[in-house]
Amino acid sequence: MIRSLLMQSFLLASIAALAGTWRAEAQRISGEIRLQVTDVTGSALRASGSIVGQATGVERTFETDDTGRYAIRGLPPGRYELIVRSTGFAPHSDVVEIQSQLPIEQRVKLDVLPLNTTVDVTEVDTLLDPARSAQYLPRQVLEDRPASAPSRSVLGLVNTQPGWLLEANGSLHPRGSEYDVQYVIDGIPFYDNRSPAFAQSVNIEEFQSLSVRTAAYPAEFGLKLGGVIELASEQDTHRGLHGSAALQNSSFANREGSLLLGYTRGGTGVGFGGEVMETDRYLDPPVEQNYTNRGNGGGLSAMFERQWSDSDRTRFYAHRRDTRFMVPNELLQQATGQRQDRSAGETLGQVTHTRIFSPHVLGQFRAMVRDTDARLWSNIQSTPIRPSQDRGFRETYLAGTLAAHYGGHELKAGVESTFSSVHEDLSFDIIAYRLEDVRIFDPDVPQNFHFSGSARGRTQSGFIQDTWRVGNLNLSAGLRFDHYRLVENETAWSPRLGLAYEVPSAGIVLRGSYDRVFQIPAIENILLASSDQIRNLGGEGVFLPLVPSRGNFVETGFSKSLSNHVRIDGSWYRRSFDNFGDDSLLLNTGISFPIAVSKATVRGTETKIEIRSFGPFSGELSYSNMNGTGRLPVAGGLFLGDEADALLDGTGSFPISQDQRNTFRSRLRVQPHSRVWLALAFSYNSGLPFEIEGPLNEQFTVQQYGARILEKVNFERGRIRPSASLDVSAGVDILQSDRLKLRLQADAFNLSNRLNLINFSGVFSGTALDAPRNFALRVRTEF
Repeated sequence: MIRSLLMQSFLLASIAALAGTWRAEAQRISGEIRLQVTDVTGSALRASGSIVGQATGVERTFETDDTGRYAIRGLPPGRYELIVRSTGFAPHSDVVEIQSQLPIEQRVKLDVLPLNTTVDVTEVDTLLDPARSAQYLPRQVLEDRPASAPSRSVLGLVNTQPGWLLEANGSLHPRGSEYDVQYVIDGIPFYDNRSPAFAQSVNIEEFQSLSVRTAAYPAEFGLKLGGVIELASEQDTHRGLHGSAALQNSSFANREGSLLLGYTRGGTGVGFGGEVMETDRYLDPPVEQNYTNRGNGGGLSAMFERQWSDSDRTRFYAHRRDTRFMVPNELLQQATGQRQDRSAGETLGQVTHTRIFSPHVLGQFRAMVRDTDARLWSNIQSTPIRPSQDRGFRETYLAGTLAAHYGGHELKAGVESTFSSVHEDLSFDIIAYRLEDVRIFDPDVPQNFHFSGSARGRTQSGFIQDTWRVGNLNLSAGLRFDHYRLVENETAWSPRLGLAYEVPSAGIVLRGSYDRVFQIPAIENILLASSDQIRNLGGEGVFLPLVPSRGNFVETGFSKSLSNHVRIDGSWYRRSFDNFGDDSLLLNTGISFPIAVSKATVRGTETKIEIRSFGPFSGELSYSNMNGTGRLPVAGGLFLGDEADALLDGTGSFPISQDQRNTFRSRLRVQPHSRVWLALAFSYNSGLPFEIEGPLNEQFTVQQYGARILEKVNFERGRIRPSASLDVSAGVDILQSDRLKLRLQADAFNLSNRLNLINFSGVFSGTALDAPRNFALRVRTEF
């Protein structure tokens, strides 16, 4: 609804990916097992083994050194089966539980294998885990992921999880939230928009694990809590020179390549990475012809890590990334010869130091500096408006945490600060007030407009949290404090509470959580949204201060294990907001900025069935039902047009722009041979709401988008008609050895070649089409 209050189109900024092949602490909440293998006399043994956590999606193999030692790092909280083997000794199996960041010292004594004796290691069920509060994607899912358009590999994986909706141009929306997605990359949070229209996404080749959260947030997470995406960079155990490379070629001239190189010796590791991409379909176009949609980009990175001792570890990382792409035209704009370009760049440096003070206390310090810039420029044939923009921000992030284990308690406390400097420069020239006898702009809107501004901001946060177990009951509680100052000055206290009760005899876990959240406005064009420019834009409109959103999230649910390989999850949730964050567009420039309405409520149910390694089969099936309602009056931001006063005084309700009632995802994978696998995926979306300002001029709309687009819109219901896609993938491991691996994968998408409409709205923007039938081929090697 709000998206169409002004008038419409798109885009950009830049991202923080990582190309290190050797890593320190991964997620903000991750643990470590320090393994020591000996025989019964205490002599060190060289051994191999595996660690499996079905609930967390972890499945790794390892080899100890000559002293019998090995450190298994980056383990999400949960239960793991640890199996250790050595020639001439009986295999040993243990169940180990990770509850905090503190390393676990695990000593394993192997017994000599008696002659003519067979020892069987029974598989342990680790699929059901009462401590699990996030959805973890197994490494196999990351490796077998379907090919994607440039900058969308992570987005596509997250979109397979219940509660997440992938809107136009790769914009993720968790449980109805507009831009409240937080990325946590190797423990450092990113709060800006990470969709391809704003930033170059992360390279999934660099990561070993991916997890998502939509509820039960520990207190250390804040400021953006619609959903949290945690990525942990690759843990490479090779010594000497090693690396990986990947090449992809697909429809629409999509070409991508990446190379990662690392060298490890003793306690020191260095890494270098690079990637390039080009495509003829970077964004989701508004018309089937896919006009002016080329894009290209690339990045370079470097990493250094040093294990100073068993107690100290330091990691440095730096990168530079650039992206450049065109804004897709609709039919009338293409006829005039319009061309609009965008570019974005980011320079980043970060350091992490971990210190173990005692077997019960761990400290961590993180720092990051990054500079992000984005530009838009238009040629003289642009119509009906010719915009230009130059904006960006510089950010310095500092954080320190302490984690402690005391009895059955896992305590953690920390502070963090972010210092930012934002600049924005925007101008436009109106070329045509009317097109094809249809009014595009009111006559009182000035032909020329210019805005320039800069500001400094900062946030300070502190938290304390505790997790403990009482029998079969897991309890967690925390309290967070946030102070935000950029365009407004606000503070908030946010309590968090969660519980999980396990009934082992029934193979079920019951869960509940409450999260008080404090969410800051989007940083993209925030100065424009916070500046009273009504008179300079024609005088009709309303300006209100833009303040952070505050909300209450409640969830209840269950997890049921049907066997060691099949798990069912179900949840019900309700989210209520004051100052619900949304976005709007400046006239027809395609430049979005944050706004807010007074209240919103989002409620829904989610179910998911997971199959983990059930013979040759694995896969998942999920269904989400969501209802999101926003309520007037408006509460913050810049509102233009004759209806602005009505929005300010209104009392009505409307479906939020992410109010998709029914979403279905499924994927089945079968492995008929150890080196060959096949997968079939199906998705269904019931359709998003839309609203057109003023009466629809059907003839004009057809001239903009084409007649087939209108057939995909249900104007009576005010919703886009349902979309669906059937996809197939296949992979073969051509080479598979300890020193060299080579995999070939082929994907086919939208096999029925169905025309799927993602968004529809307003003049010259807000309309986006999903891709027609297309194909991809990817080859990947490790050495």
